[in-house]
Amino acid sequence: MGKTIIEKILSAHSGQECTAGDIVVAQVDFVMGQDGTSPLAIRAFENMDGKELFNPDKVALVIDHSSPSPLEGVSALHKLMREFAKSKGCRMYDIGEGVCHQLIPESGKVGPGSLVIGADSHTCTYGALNAFSTGVGSTDLAGGLISGKMWFKVPETVKFVCNGTLPKGIYAKDLILYLMGQVTADGCTYMAAEYTGEAITDLSMEGRFTVSNMAIEMGAKAGLMEADHKTFEWLKQHTDRQFQAVASDPDARYQRVLEFDVSQLEPQVAKPHRVDNVSPISEVLGTPVQQAVIGTCTNGRLEDLRIAASILEGKKIHSDVRLIVAPASRKIYLDAMNEGTLQKLVEAGAAVVTPGCGPCVGTHNGVPSDGEKVISTANRNFKGRMGNSNAEIYLASPATVAASALTGVITDPRQFVK
Repeated sequence: MGKTIIEKILSAHSGQECTAGDIVVAQVDFVMGQDGTSPLAIRAFENMDGKELFNPDKVALVIDHSSPSPLEGVSALHKLMREFAKSKGCRMYDIGEGVCHQLIPESGKVGPGSLVIGADSHTCTYGALNAFSTGVGSTDLAGGLISGKMWFKVPETVKFVCNGTLPKGIYAKDLILYLMGQVTADGCTYMAAEYTGEAITDLSMEGRFTVSNMAIEMGAKAGLMEADHKTFEWLKQHTDRQFQAVASDPDARYQRVLEFDVSQLEPQVAKPHRVDNVSPISEVLGTPVQQAVIGTCTNGRLEDLRIAASILEGKKIHSDVRLIVAPASRKIYLDAMNEGTLQKLVEAGAAVVTPGCGPCVGTHNGVPSDGEKVISTANRNFKGRMGNSNAEIYLASPATVAASALTGVITDPRQFVK
């Protein structure tokens, strides 16, 4: 019997042939923590009597969730992280450098066949690079920091075959929201999602990161894709390391195979207060919005900013709307600034915040007021996600968010797509 991508990666890293359902202890290639989880992991590290990191070159801490610090208590946690990183010799990404899920792929430390754990649920993003990367709790992270190992129950895999070509004005975010609506928020709980088909291979790497990023919203442990020429071209821009692609065998066993024809897809919107509460945009057209957000680990990449800028160039956002833009990394910020993309957004009325998570997690940079509606490129819209349980969050593509910021109501972006 053949193996899936995730079975092959866990077999290689555990030193034993394993299949779905087996429990293995596997060597990890990289370990990451962010400022919402690392302080707990550091305390657990100390409680476990940890002395040194298993390999400082394979560990990174990132301040991105509250960057810069909005509160005295958060500042103390940031200080703890800085002191720990300095004393242990690991990489510390400080304020302004960006979101962990952009920085770690940019670092060149992750690629096809890698096994990565991160104390953040959206660590599954790196599956777009043909890696098994998954979120873990702070205590598990501490164990990984000390031992360089982690136990796993090998997940079953659900294969998503996305046939057809996405129409003009339809993007990766529309695709993953559509899939979310089809399988629901617990449709792949403790499984691996494997995304294939023409619509996936046609995506840019930025688009692929968007799809893999939201695998956790289905309950999946990973959102995997096979590596192709686009993958390796992207890696060449960030590292000279050599990686070996991992592909599922033709006779691999899947928990199920789901096929979709996405050639007629229209823009998708996730309505409050569930990510799988998805509808075609035609069902929510005209809904007033007071805040629009472009950024986060899902859609804060250069391609996303360019799409928004192409819609907003030479125009002004609606007087009743606040548009917040959070580039995913400092490099993206600089690239967008140097090519004029950021200028177009600012001239249209956008407020650009520090590279990082921005208002997504509700700690700062744009907490909405009671009764307000937000349209965002983020990955979650549950009650209180952005810091106010009396606000409503709609999720959509950068194009839909930009078009809606322009008109003041949820708007089909296709009329603005050139």
